[in-house]
This record gives sequence, structure tokens and C-alpha cells, in this order.
Amino acid sequence: MIEIKNLVKKYSNKTVLNKINFTVSEGEILGFLGPNGAGKSTTMNIITGYIAPTNGTVVIDDVDIMKNPKKAKLKIGYLPEIPPLYIDMTVKSYLDFMYNLKKIKFSRQNHIEEVCKSVEIQDVYNKIIKKLSKGYKQRVGIAQALLGYPPVIILDEPTVGLDPNQIISVRKLIKSLGKKHTVIISSHILSEIQAVSDRVVVISKGKIVADNTVEGIEKMSSRDSNIVLQIDGDQEEVENVLKTVEGIKKIKDIFFKEKNVYEYIIEFDTNIDVRRNIFKILSEKDFTILKFDIVKPSLEDVFIKLTSANYVENNNNDDSLNYIKDSENNNGSGKNDSNI
Repeated sequence: MIEIKNLVKKYSNKTVLNKINFTVSEGEILGFLGPNGAGKSTTMNIITGYIAPTNGTVVIDDVDIMKNPKKAKLKIGYLPEIPPLYIDMTVKSYLDFMYNLKKIKFSRQNHIEEVCKSVEIQDVYNKIIKKLSKGYKQRVGIAQALLGYPPVIILDEPTVGLDPNQIISVRKLIKSLGKKHTVIISSHILSEIQAVSDRVVVISKGKIVADNTVEGIEKMSSRDSNIVLQIDGDQEEVENVLKTVEGIKKIKDIFFKEKNVYEYIIEFDTNIDVRRNIFKILSEKDFTILKFDIVKPSLEDVFIKLTSANYVENNNNDDSLNYIKDSENNNGSGKNDSNI
């Protein structure tokens, strides 16, 4: 449905996007994730035809947006980070205006009513937009993006400034859009992407640093898991014993907890089940294990690592960042081929 190839954007001598490549399949909800200033909004603006790339191509449903921008834009509904609302209009007059602007051919009243129902704004239909809550304003912004039923919906930071209840409501709405549209949602908030996306593309400093399912990124994080042990026993003796256990790479930290009890943070080889080795050797030495946890980094930790300067520079071509190829059998989204 969407294909981005070798996308480059430069402003004078500054490269904002550096050979961006990714695709989005029909019916997929793609989370486009990155810290502020990573190049997310620039990418969104190029995909929607707001600005031109320095190099590269964007193809929307087989239409190159640079070669045939009018036809390509008809296939896109776009909600920028700041919704393009005329706040002195009522919701009805605003959607009427956008209907005319987009030259939509569907029956006006039925179409606008269907869109309002899908985003649940029927109860504010006759209200002035400036009097609406932030959450309702976002919904009105999404409604204008849905007018004409474009196959592609692009949402840039759609929950910025919303309260928790509004965020949950908008997330449910975005999730429902994936049943009828291909969706790209851009955000710098990992939990936002995790809640609604089938797949995640992470951008940092103008480069793609990960392209994977949420589950795939979680698997990537398992490599950095640590074992946390609390052991009753002489620190030096316990430390020497642990160093002999097969699968333990190193003891990263040791913390005093109470008399003769220390906590050990251990890096281990994830290809070896070290639990049995640890229990066996420590029990043979008559040390008491008071706590044993395998602690995986949170997705936030993984995001911080992926977007760190050193990681971007040193691991941009790492094969581990590639999208899980098995999912290509389902159009890259884990969904079937039904017409949606």
C-alpha cells in the first residue's frame, strides 16, 4: 500500500532524513516511533506531499506522490500534530467545508453522519469547535481525515495534550481504523505505539534503527536481561563461586542488603539456562538464595538504547534490526488477505 525508498531530506548542509526505507501493507497499523527531532514529522510531511524530498520516492497504492501528487493525495487522510481546525465554526459547518474542499462524491449528509458516528462526535455536531475539549477536537481532526474514506490514514502525534481518559478513547478509535484503512501513527511515546500498532518502525537522527513487530522488539530486549540474586553468605566466597558458573558472563553490581546478605546483578548468556547451574553450585556450597529474578529491560529501556547516539552510529546495519521475515507471509502485518 505504501512504499518508501531511499528517502533523503536535506536543509542546506543538514541531513534530516538519511536514506529511509520501509513499506506499509494494506490494513496494517504502523507505529512510527522516534524521539523529538528524529525526523518523524518530516517523513510524514513528505509522505503526504506537504514537502518534497531531496531524493527518494514515496508510492501510495501504486501512485508516486511526486509524479502524480493530486491522485496520490486523494488516497490519504492526514491529521497533523496540530489539527487543521477552524475553531469559530461548528463541527457541522467545518465538516461541510472540508467535504467541499475535498470534492467528495458520496452523499453529503449520509457520508458526514457515518464519519461522525465512526469517531463518536454526534453529540457535539452542532457545537462550536473552540468550545470542545482537546479530546473532541482531536476526534474532529480525525473525522476530517476520514472524509472521502481514503485508504490511507496518517496521524501525527494524535494524543498529544490529551488526559488519560481521552488517550484511551482515541487509542480505541485508532485501533478500529485498522479494520478499514491502512494507518501510520507517528509518536515519540512508546506506550502509544505499543497499544495500537501491528508493527513498529523506529527512527533516530534521520535513520531507521528498528523495523519489527512489538513482540519482535520485546525479543530483542531479552538479550539484555539480567539475573538479580540475593544470597546469604560471605560476599567474597559467593562472588568467587558465581564466577565459576557456566553461562554467567560477569557480575555487574553487588549491593549490601543486610548482615551477610548481598544482592548480585549478573549478566548471563541467554543461550544457556543458567538457573540450574546457579542453584546446583550454590546449594553444594551451602549458600542460601533469598531472591532469584530474571529482569528484562522495559520497552522504554529498549527505545532509549535504540535511539542512543552510539547505537545509531554503530548498529544501523545490524541484521537484528530487520523486520521479522516470517510475517511477510501475512503481508507484513499478521493479517489475512481479505479486502478491508
